[in-house]
Amino acid sequence: MLVDDHPLVRDGLRARLEAVPQFAVVAEADSAADALAQAEEGGVDLVLMDINMRGMNGIEATARFKQGHPDIAVLILSMHDKAEYVTAAMQAGARGFVLKDAPGKDIVVAIETVMSGGIYYSAALAGKLARGPAVQDEQLTLREQEVLRHIANGQSNKQIARELDLSVRTVETHRLNIKRKLGIEGQAELIKFAIEHAGPAQ
Repeated sequence: MLVDDHPLVRDGLRARLEAVPQFAVVAEADSAADALAQAEEGGVDLVLMDINMRGMNGIEATARFKQGHPDIAVLILSMHDKAEYVTAAMQAGARGFVLKDAPGKDIVVAIETVMSGGIYYSAALAGKLARGPAVQDEQLTLREQEVLRHIANGQSNKQIARELDLSVRTVETHRLNIKRKLGIEGQAELIKFAIEHAGPAQ
C-alpha cells in the first residue's frame, strides 16, 4: 500500500514498483486514516508511509498499524533525514526508513530487506545512526550512553551495576533518566532502542 498525500509521488512509486515482478501495488491512500481503513480489508503485506500528511502523521499511523495490524510491515518513505525522525519512526514500529531522494533501487532493496525480516535505512542515514540519534549525542551523559550499550547486551540492572562498579539503585536511576530524555516509556521500547542505536558494549 502506498500512503502519501501527493498523487504524483504515488504515481511515480507505483510505476517504479510495478516494474518489479514480485511486487504488486494493491492499495493507495492519501491520508493515514484512509490507509488504516483500507488495511481492514486485508491483502496488504507492507505499507510505504510518508510522514508529513494532513491529519494524522505517518509516525502516529505507524504506531496504529503496529497495534492493529502487527502482521503488516511499515516502511517510512520521507524527505526528513534527521536522526530524531528515524528514531521516532522506529520506536513507533517502522521496519525501515528510506529517503525520498534515494536512488530507485534503494526502495526495492528496502522492501526486500523488510519483507525478509530485516531492518533497512537509506545509506545517507547510516553515518548519523552509527553515532546514535541527535538527542542521544546532545542529552545523554557519557555514563548514560555506557549504560545504554549494556542494555543493548541484554544485561540486567544488577549485571550492569557489577560491570560498571555502580550500585543497582544508581543504574536504575540512569535507566529512568535515559527513558525520560528519549521519550521512551516501557522497558521493551528501551531495549529495542538500545539495540538499534547504541550497539553492544565492548
